[in-house]
Amino acid sequence: MAATHSVTLDGLTGRPVEVEVDISNGMPATVVVGLADTIVNEARDRVRAAVVNSGTSWPDQRVTINLAPSSLPKSGSHYDLAIALAVFAAKKLVPVERLQDTVFLGEVALDGRLRAVRGVLPATLAAAEAGFERVVVPESNVAEAALVPGVQVVGTRSVRQTVAMLTGAELPDEPPVPPLDEGGGTSWGGSEQLTHLDVADVAGQEESRTALLVAAAGGHHLFMTGPPGIGKTMLAQRLPSLLPELDHTAALEVSAVHSLAGTLPSDAPLIRRPPFVDPHHTASAVAVVGGGSRSIRPGALSLAHRGVLFMDEAPEFASNVLDALRQPLESGHVVVSRATQTAVFPARFQLVLAANPCPCGQGGSVSDQCECTPLMRRRYRDRISGPVRDRIDIHRVLTAPSRPELARAITRARSSTELAELVAQARERQAARYDGTPWRLNTDVPGVELRKRWPVTADARGVLDAQLRTQKLSARSADRTLRLAWSVADLRSHDEPDAEDVALALALRCGSPIGHELRELVTTS
Repeated sequence: MAATHSVTLDGLTGRPVEVEVDISNGMPATVVVGLADTIVNEARDRVRAAVVNSGTSWPDQRVTINLAPSSLPKSGSHYDLAIALAVFAAKKLVPVERLQDTVFLGEVALDGRLRAVRGVLPATLAAAEAGFERVVVPESNVAEAALVPGVQVVGTRSVRQTVAMLTGAELPDEPPVPPLDEGGGTSWGGSEQLTHLDVADVAGQEESRTALLVAAAGGHHLFMTGPPGIGKTMLAQRLPSLLPELDHTAALEVSAVHSLAGTLPSDAPLIRRPPFVDPHHTASAVAVVGGGSRSIRPGALSLAHRGVLFMDEAPEFASNVLDALRQPLESGHVVVSRATQTAVFPARFQLVLAANPCPCGQGGSVSDQCECTPLMRRRYRDRISGPVRDRIDIHRVLTAPSRPELARAITRARSSTELAELVAQARERQAARYDGTPWRLNTDVPGVELRKRWPVTADARGVLDAQLRTQKLSARSADRTLRLAWSVADLRSHDEPDAEDVALALALRCGSPIGHELRELVTTS
């Protein structure tokens, strides 16, 4: 008997798995035990062909492959390499002591070559946390696994090369194996493709550009309503150009999610830019939230972690998809539960919704040819439930700019580069204020902590209390307005929000006109 080690993934959480192989007397058969799914059970045939084509014979006896602990569900093809090497060790062809403190990940082809697999980054992180010193992965996954410090990463092209490495023999020459390509997967690896877009390209819409600036500064959610062609999509696509690069910890979190989804680029395994994810309105709940029939995979909510989730034509999404936003918007993570498995994925993103004012889209347009009845408009608006609307910090109604506004916008609009500097300065103030706490941005701080540890001025508190007394704001809305006020104060370089900052935050939240005190941030003198 011999044993090797691999990793099973439960969401982004990995746990070590001991792969035991026992060759005993009896009728020739190969059995896989240990709560393995169909893909793992198919490893019997893949590994048998790979072992035979790697220079040795398959045991003509009963071969029992156990994946321990047996209580953990096992899914995926990355156990193949560990199983193959355990067979070699059981046949005394590989020294057992060379397999210690090493995790093996990789799918084997029938000729013994190693194919890249999903989830190498979170699996390597789990191996490091469990105390393993070395990880052997397919050559295509080396750059991804090497992002984890403190672990020796060894890349190999085939079972033959791995056996030669473990026995000290000369490495055979093997052709390179192409990187992972599952076909049809959308690569949402970052927002590099949107960084060249400039906010100044949006004609007019000073108030909406101001709202976009505040959203970027504090990480707030944004809801834009307006007729087609007014600039909602243009504004959303330019939000990533205002956001700073991810720090190393956040970049690892984002890269781990994309690694598990199979959308991590092999040539750039560390995602530095905040992701921008824009699912189509026909996307299913599984595609947006996460899940799957064979194994649980992250959806659009998790792929947008530390970035932007843009849902264009928001009322056209299925109601169960929109309602699924409620908990992630509050908690910052997604829990996907199935009969035999529960996976938790991070989902702390900025939500940007865009919607038409009515089913025909002409309400509020220049032509004003809308023929929708008030009941039709109300039903269309109510497709986005009140609880979801209440969780969105900033609401804006976009209208067509006048000719003077367009002429002024051409010469006075500030570029994304200039606005990104303001966002960076505002976030630096937040980083200094929340230093030593688990929070990074204003939107992350719980309301009770914000009121207790960072109180606003008495005048500012009076403005908010007046809204609460007249029941114009709920308790949750008051907390979100307070966070908005801090973002406004950070942009205006105030040490704490004053009454004017709170009034501007109320205008942003309620969709009211924004004063020139804030709009001047997005225009040049």
